[in-house]
This record gives sequence, structure tokens and C-alpha cells, in this order.
Amino acid sequence: MATVLVVDDEAKLRGLLRDYLERDGYTVLEAADGRAALDLAAASHPDLVVLDLALPGLPGEEVARLLRKAGEVPIVMLTAKASENDRVMGLRLGADDYVVKPFSPRELVARIEAVLRRARGPRAVTGQAASYGQGRLRLDTERREVHADGQPAELTRMEFDLLAALASRPGRAWTRMELVGRIQGHTYEAYERTIDVHVKNLRRKLGDTPPSTMIVTVPGVGYKLGVDRDVDRDA
Repeated sequence: MATVLVVDDEAKLRGLLRDYLERDGYTVLEAADGRAALDLAAASHPDLVVLDLALPGLPGEEVARLLRKAGEVPIVMLTAKASENDRVMGLRLGADDYVVKPFSPRELVARIEAVLRRARGPRAVTGQAASYGQGRLRLDTERREVHADGQPAELTRMEFDLLAALASRPGRAWTRMELVGRIQGHTYEAYERTIDVHVKNLRRKLGDTPPSTMIVTVPGVGYKLGVDRDVDRDA
């Protein structure tokens, strides 16, 4: 079973989460501040980090940034802030999910399970590499590698899974909620508009400058992959 690092300055909350997680078979590590969390993450390589943003000393936002700089460990953020702007900020920092306090421990454990399932591989496309748009875009779902116009694109886990979802049916218009379901594992309405953030980042990293031709906006609907899959170009 996976190892989860819980980072929160409230000992009571850490103990509650430990009880629920250990009951489901997880190994649990605890840290009360950001510095300790970074040290534990570097030494123990947890499978997922539950990270409170309101930490003493080193802010949770900086901890998330440093965790992302060090690797791709999944992060579930905890916060008392519930606005859409706060959720978008959290996702821009690299969060895989965002839970607002107060929350149900059972729901958090379910969210952790969903994030870990996604981390083990893309939901949308499996199998061999494929190219699109006469080689402009190459997507290898097994290696989780992307090349745009011959150059490697460094994508986050969420960005890759979004691109894989769009590439599973090129030309098909996806609603934001459908895309949330494909990359999050559930249709949580609060995340619908965060798809726009991921699309903006994807376009930038793929060099898909306006007017975008790879990831096309479908007015009133959502997005689609605007380039067809190449025939007989699989690697």
C-alpha cells in the first residue's frame, strides 16, 4: 500500500487523518511544518503528500513549489479558502486535488485513492505512441512523453492527462465537465473552470499560439484536439 505524508500544524487533525488512512492500509508520515515536510519527502519519497497551505514558517505554497521542483509526487492541498481564485492558484502550484476545510476524512481518503489511481497511469489513452497533425504533436502514453514540433514538452501530470484525454478522440468536442471526469476521476463541479488554466498552460508549452490549432476552443462547449491522428506513424 502507498505511503502518505500528512503536513499540517494541527496535531489533532494529523492524528485523525492517520487513523483513517491506516485503517485503509496506508503507511502514514507526519510533519508539522514545511521544513520538516521537505526533509521527510526527500528522505522517504512518499507516494502522495497531503499539504495544508496555512503552515508556520515556510508557507504551504512554497512547500508545494519546492516539492514540484524536486519531482512529481502527487499533492492534495488542504485550505480554509474556498474561492475559485484560490482553487486556481492551488492548481497552478501543481496540486492534483484541492480540499477545503472543514472536510470529511472519508471524502479525503477517497480523493487520495483517486489521485493515486491517476498517478499510476493515464485514464484516457493506453498503448503505443502516436503522432498528430503530420508529426507536429507526438504523444507516448506509456513513457508519458510529449513532443511538439520536434521539441520535448515538460508537462505536469494533470496537463498530460488532459492532453491524453483530448487525443483519445481527435476532433471530438469535450465539455469542461467531461474533461474533469477523465482527468480527476470524478465530476466535481468546483474544478470545471480550472480546465481553462490547464489548457492555457498546455498551449504555452506546446507552442500552440493564437489562433490555436492544436487545442481548439469550441464556443459554448469546451475544447477539442484540432489535429488528426497520423496514419501509419505510430512508434
